[in-house]
Amino acid sequence: MDKGDWAETLAQRMFEQRVVLLHGPLDDMTVTRTAAELMTLDADGETAVTLRIDSGEGSLAQALTLMDVIALLGVPVRALCLGQVGGAAAGVLSVCGHRAAMPSTRFQLREPSTQMEATAQTVAQWARVRDEERQNFCERVAQAVGKPTSEVVNDLESGVFMGAEEALAYGLIDEICRPEAKIHQMPGPPIGFQPRR
Repeated sequence: MDKGDWAETLAQRMFEQRVVLLHGPLDDMTVTRTAAELMTLDADGETAVTLRIDSGEGSLAQALTLMDVIALLGVPVRALCLGQVGGAAAGVLSVCGHRAAMPSTRFQLREPSTQMEATAQTVAQWARVRDEERQNFCERVAQAVGKPTSEVVNDLESGVFMGAEEALAYGLIDEICRPEAKIHQMPGPPIGFQPRR
């Protein structure tokens, strides 16, 4: 099995287990795929969905889209953070019903960078829309973590880095997965490495 087939098989097996992967930057393609998978699983059953997040980049507009989808689902969404969660992805994490992270996960509250091409006439309009997105984003994160919006705005502007313990204290996650956590094996034939007989 080559690398592409293996990755596709793994993603399919995880989807069958109601696990959606959110890896890499929050761009149009990633957000569209993630939203479609979440909505499909919502329509397919009542059991909670796990969203595995490893994303450090993305736009506020894309994050707000995914945050809206999660808020409107009829099933609970549990987040599991691996690697890094930063910028816009922190907002997606914040609206999940239960938020867990691996001990080595890194978090950063920071305002995502933005690039655009526009005429001088449209720059002011774009800046107003961007300010509204930023305010909406900060209000939703603040509500989720139980902090004043002004504090989240300040943290976003200063780019606060956190380890898992600090993210737990901040209210961004609900628990840290420990080595003694129970591991559930996926049903069906094994994939990946298999012992020789």
